[in-house]
Amino acid sequence: MTTTPTPTVTVLELIEQMADRLDAAGLSFSDGYGHGTTNAFDEAAWLVLWKLGLELDDLESVENRPVSPEDQAQVAMLVDTRIATRKPAAYLTNEAWLMGVPFYVDERVIIPRSFIAELLDDGSIDDWLSDETQRVLDLCTGNGSLAVLAAMTYPEVSVDAADISPDALAVARINVDRHQLASRITLIESDGLANCPGGYDLILCNPPYVNAASMAALPAEFRAEPGLALAGGSDGMDFIRSLFLTAAAQMNENAVLVLEIGNERENFERAFPHLKPLWFETSAGSDQVLLLTREQLA
Repeated sequence: MTTTPTPTVTVLELIEQMADRLDAAGLSFSDGYGHGTTNAFDEAAWLVLWKLGLELDDLESVENRPVSPEDQAQVAMLVDTRIATRKPAAYLTNEAWLMGVPFYVDERVIIPRSFIAELLDDGSIDDWLSDETQRVLDLCTGNGSLAVLAAMTYPEVSVDAADISPDALAVARINVDRHQLASRITLIESDGLANCPGGYDLILCNPPYVNAASMAALPAEFRAEPGLALAGGSDGMDFIRSLFLTAAAQMNENAVLVLEIGNERENFERAFPHLKPLWFETSAGSDQVLLLTREQLA
């Protein structure tokens, strides 16, 4: 039931009201998966500020601003939709942020949350690159966010962004054009590496890796996302197995693969006991993202 608007509510008070409603509804927030917020207050702040057309990162400067009854009603309707549909907030606002960069999203793609973005931002991958690094592939690009961030991070490289889903590539096109990178990012419809031209110095890949048991236990917010981009088979390694069969042939001599596997390290090590990857430290720990050289994959 929609909260009845009152004429004297401030932005902060409205956020607190909406946070109470989100909490009471028993919604699932990101819990480390990266839907944008990890608690009811932050999600309420996002929805309220977005609906009121205010800066999302500047609550302090507007927290005492009064909100009209009409605007209160509009915010309440948005929160009603969040509760009734269980859709992630990013689908309701059609926007998600990764490393401070905004991206368009809708139900055709999963919400961008890859920890590879952190590694691009903090330079963790740089030691594995050189002045000869020219070609980068973002495999399973989804909405194109990692391709865009890679192009921003390495201004001299060209980037291929590949995905099996034409719908996802349509969203990626929006983001590539939004950030004026069409001259440097090529979108490729490809089942794995099948249609990729090869010759890569760096492959970034955030593939479908969620194992079957975890898929079955996902809350509604995650089931709203395309299963194609999440489900990795019984142990989460189906896509990765096929990738490892062909990756080396697509990589230049000193190339590396940076691969995200989420919470599947145990399954990864069981599936590939002969591989000894480098594990990167991220905000989620040192089990989420790994690096393999072409030599290891060959």
